[in-house]
Amino acid sequence: MAKKMASQGTPATAALAAAGVPFVLHPYAHDPGTASYGLEAAEVLGIEPERVFKTLMVEVEGRLAVAIVPVSGNLDLKSVAAALGSKKAVMADPRTAERRTGYVLGGISPLGQRQTSPTLVDESALAFSAVLVSGGRRGLDIELAPADLIRLTQAITAPIGTATSTRTDP
Repeated sequence: MAKKMASQGTPATAALAAAGVPFVLHPYAHDPGTASYGLEAAEVLGIEPERVFKTLMVEVEGRLAVAIVPVSGNLDLKSVAAALGSKKAVMADPRTAERRTGYVLGGISPLGQRQTSPTLVDESALAFSAVLVSGGRRGLDIELAPADLIRLTQAITAPIGTATSTRTDP
């Protein structure tokens, strides 16, 4: 993978460039009427949804955390809680997620967030040589090695996603 399109700069791409991590940007024309940002990216880019990951904010015992799961499935909140040593996790308030990360919904990247949070990546990411995550704005995804994503976000991997083809969570 090679770096390209530096003019598409976001805090996420700046973090990758500063770390010297190879990545590929995948810009696409975002439809403002869509409610499923990740599935839209997979479809428009022609990439299997299992390789495109969404970034979700959760709250566990009053603390925020990041959960990264394939857009082809859903987040398993009980698994997130267990992976973080708790009994219960809930989705974070969308406005709180935006303030914490510095990104807008549909463009929240796990990279270059305003404030770091404990991060979990669904273990399915390890099955691929490259995955895609939001590039920090709607209509921009970043392709990178899962090992780089895990290292840069200081994430742990865990089985936190459910494999479905129907998306029901934000």
